[in-house]
Parts: sequence; C-alpha cells; structure tokens
Amino acid sequence: MTDPSPAEGRNGPETDPLAGLVGPVVDALVAALASVPGADRAAVERLLDTAGGSGWDLAIPVHRFAAAAKRPPRELAAELAAGLPATPGVARRFAVGAYVNFEADPTWLADRTLALVTARGATYGAAHPTGRTVCVEHTSANPNSPFHIGRVRNALIGDTLARILRAAGHTVTTQYYVDDIGRQSAMVTWIWSKPRSSWPPEIAATLDGADETEERADHWLGRPYPAVAAYVKSHPEAAADLGALCERLERGDAPPEHRRYCDAILGGMLDSLRRVSVTFDEFVWESALIHDGSVEAAVERLRHAPHFVREENGALAIDTASYDLPKEDERAVFLRGNGTSLYPTRDVAYHLQKFGRFERVVDVLGQDHLLHAKTLGALLAEIGEPRRPEFVLYQYITLPGGGRMSTRKGTVVWLDTLLDEAIDRARTEVRTRHPELPEGEAEQIAVAVASGAVRYHIVRVAADKAVAFQWEEALSFEGRSGPFVQYAYARATSLLRKAEEDGGAREADGSGGRLSTPSERELVRVLARFPSVLAAAARTTHVHAIAGYAHDLAETFNRFYQSTPVLKAEAERASRLALVAACRQVLGNTLDLLGLERLERM
Repeated sequence: MTDPSPAEGRNGPETDPLAGLVGPVVDALVAALASVPGADRAAVERLLDTAGGSGWDLAIPVHRFAAAAKRPPRELAAELAAGLPATPGVARRFAVGAYVNFEADPTWLADRTLALVTARGATYGAAHPTGRTVCVEHTSANPNSPFHIGRVRNALIGDTLARILRAAGHTVTTQYYVDDIGRQSAMVTWIWSKPRSSWPPEIAATLDGADETEERADHWLGRPYPAVAAYVKSHPEAAADLGALCERLERGDAPPEHRRYCDAILGGMLDSLRRVSVTFDEFVWESALIHDGSVEAAVERLRHAPHFVREENGALAIDTASYDLPKEDERAVFLRGNGTSLYPTRDVAYHLQKFGRFERVVDVLGQDHLLHAKTLGALLAEIGEPRRPEFVLYQYITLPGGGRMSTRKGTVVWLDTLLDEAIDRARTEVRTRHPELPEGEAEQIAVAVASGAVRYHIVRVAADKAVAFQWEEALSFEGRSGPFVQYAYARATSLLRKAEEDGGAREADGSGGRLSTPSERELVRVLARFPSVLAAAARTTHVHAIAGYAHDLAETFNRFYQSTPVLKAEAERASRLALVAACRQVLGNTLDLLGLERLERM
C-alpha cells in the first residue's frame, strides 16, 4: 500500500497559512536548480520541510542536488541562499550547513494565520475531505480480563490516530477484532463453566476476599485468568480439556454461556475505555469469519498457493523460506491436522474483508506481534493479494522495577485503578485552586483532568519507544502533560472572558500588523505550523507529534502570557486579544485530536 508523499499530503493556501509560501519558494528553487539533474519540481516539493524551527518556517536540504551537481552541499546551500530572488511573504533566506532556510515575513504570516484560524475555527488545521476510506483496527484485546495500562496503549494510539486521520479529510472506520474462539477467551469459559466447588485450590484462591456484587464483570470473571493460564501449563489433562473446548468453539458448538462471558467481559472493558474517551465504530467477531465461510475461502486459496506443503501430521502449511522470517518459522501452518484453523489464517480472512471495503488499512499492534505481521504479509503474498496493511507497532509500558505488564503473570496496573487514583489527586488539586466551585463542577473537572493526564502521558511517547510507567509522572499536572495543555486552554479562556466582561472583546482585531514582540511572533509561527504538523501525523501515523505540538503551543502561549500585557495594553490590545482567541481555538483543536476535554477553568 503506497502512502502519499510529503508533497501530496500538504494543504493548500485556503487551509494552511504556510502554503502561500510553498508555491513561490518551490518556483524559485526549481529555477535556480534548472541545470542540476533530478532537481525537478516533484523532487523539490518532496524535500521541502514545513515543520518549522528556530528562526525558519520552510527549509530544504541540498545534499541530493549537490551530489548530482558534483558540488559541496554547504557551498550550494550558501549560493542558493544568496542568489534566490525576493519571494512574496519571505523575510529572509539563509543557509545553515547544507540547508537553505526561509523565514516568513512576520506581518504577512500573522495576517494570514489569524484570518485562517478565525475563518475555519474548529476545522483549522484540518484538510478538505479527500474521499479516501481508512480502517483503523486497534485494541482488539482478548475478552479475558480488564484493561491494564500496557494494553491500553494500543487503544490510545489507535483512537488518537483515527481522530487525526478524520481531521486529515479521510472517512475513517475504527474496528475492534474480538477473538472469541481463541485459547485466551476459552480459558474463561473453561473455568467458569465448572462448579466452583470443583476448581483447583490455586485457582479458587483468586476469588478470596472478592465480592461479585461489588465488581464489574471484567474484573470478576477475569480474576482467575492468570491462575488458569499457569495451571494448564503444568496439567496436561487440563490443557487437553481446554484444547477440546477450542475445537468446539471453532465448529460453532460453543457452550451457551461462552458468548455471555465474552459479552460481559468485553462490556466491562469498553466501560473502562470510555473513561478515557475511546469508542469504536464496529466490532468484528472472529467466530463470524468462520461461520460466514470467510476462513474456509482463505484456506482454499492457501491450498493452491505456490509454496503449499502438507506436514506429516496432516497439517497444511506454507513454506515461507523465501520470505523475511526467522529460520525456525519457515513453515507457516494455516490448518491443523484436526482441521481447525489458526489465528494467522483467520487474520488473512479478516484482512481480505477489510481490503474489500477500505482504501487504506492500518493495524495497531504490540511489538511482540512483529512476527505475526510478517507472517500475515507472507500469506497474503502467497494467495496473490497485492495489498498490505500498514502496521503501527508499539513498545510496551514497563513497570517501575522493570519488565512488561502481563495479564497471565498477574503483573499489571489496572486502568480503572490508575484512573481512580488520578481522579483523587485531581480532585485535591481542583479543590485547592478553586474552593468556591460547586461539588458537581469540581468533580467534572477532576474526571476530565484525570483522563487527560493518562491519555497524554501515553501518546506523548513515540510508538517505537517503551514507556517506563511511573505513578508521579503519569499523574503530573505540570510539565509535559495533558493537564498542562488543558490549563493553557483554560487560561486563554479566562483572558477572553475578562475582556468580554469589560467590553474589550468587541475590540478584537484580526490584523497582525501590531504583533511585533518576539513572544507574539513566536506564538504566530507555532499557530501557523499546525496544519503541516497534522498532515504529517496523518501521513506517518506518528500520533506523538500532535502531543508534542500541543505542548509546544501551550508552552509558547504561557511565555507570551507571562511576558506580554493583554488586558492592560493600549494600542496593541485588540491584536493581542485576537492572538489569544486564535491560540485558544488551536489549543482546543489539539485537545480534540488527543481526546482530552476542553476545560473553561481548572
């Protein structure tokens, strides 16, 4: 599946203030590089960086062009910076090493940025509808126990990515793949379908001190799971009994209570996710893929694959020696000798369904699913399917003492426990700051702050980096945190509310001509970057980029707030109020993308 190039993912001048610079700058660069092989318009657009940095708004590296021209990169960059003609909207051009940087004219940029933010409001940063359909499958945790923090990273990355892709103009459907016939969900039915009096002592002990009437179904029904997982490993007769149950599930002969247990646990899990603003558009039950014939159709296609082999035990497999798989995994079994399918086989059927409905398919998976992702790719290639899903692979959240969280081992911090603790801490903070608030409003703020703290703490880290879980850091209301961004929004709201109370809001002026201080100009530059940041995050699936941008904007606004009078200003008051209003709007837009609540006060 081909992703759009950086040039294809860019916005136009009607949605992006910096887009007005891109065309003229590209024209000038293409003309100056006319004698250099390969320096056509497409190449220049592809290399042009709109992320912005210290003192620059656009930049282009010239290494490739210098190599083609057989010249030192620094020399070519310096020559371009000195020789390019004046460009409308560009205040200066300067070389830094092998880069040519372009700084926008502050007044030009302020006028366009404030005008666009005002005109587009909640859609500022977003792109026009593309008509492209996208499926984001995320979370898909087995219905066997509550969510712990390690599991929930998948949900928060996937949900944030779906929000970003929608803002980028795509039609997005989120899916949760419910593995209701696998070994993990079967363990729940295996133990709970037996009279509790017959449970092995080590499993029965997991319910000691617990009260079914006081616990949600996922917590209650999931309590025995770690003990069951350990028990079947060391008791062959139990493992055989569990295997027989798995065969029944695949044949459609599930015990009547099995779906009830799955529904009850999944319902509790979804209750937990709603506490951090995660919901889904569709649920795909694995059993449905078997019962509607999708898995059988996939098996038939695999039977006729070029590298099909039959194992001595009757199992059917694909010889994957020609694919990039570890040597010990060069046989991908897709049908056991007893005629039951495996998870990769069912995943092939699932992805064929997705490819039939969506133009872009994104799967969010833990890093330990890398081998499965490669195996899926090999199986799809074997049946002649040209398309592949995009994989967002994330590292796990580790405990303070080291090691990843594991439901089977019982080494977890439950999401509900973390949120309850976060609410308690947020409640104390809100009461300290605003003792006058009514109880209901204080509680609403505390819940929103707690959810925001947890969401931001997890999505702020790049997916390919592990998150070392620390209670104090996760629940911090200062620094690089969700509440820090929420507080900047509340502070901007308070400023505008005070201005309105004294009639000043009517004086707001969208002209950027009076925004001349360093703090004002820097805030404008950060606001102008938002559409480019959002487009890049949608293209690359780097959801942490939005969290980083939100923090940069909040921090830049706070510096402006501390250094620059607004309500007491005279000639500059109207322009500064317009700047505050624009900043409040964009902070709110980033909060929406991150799944954090906008708070009028904190």
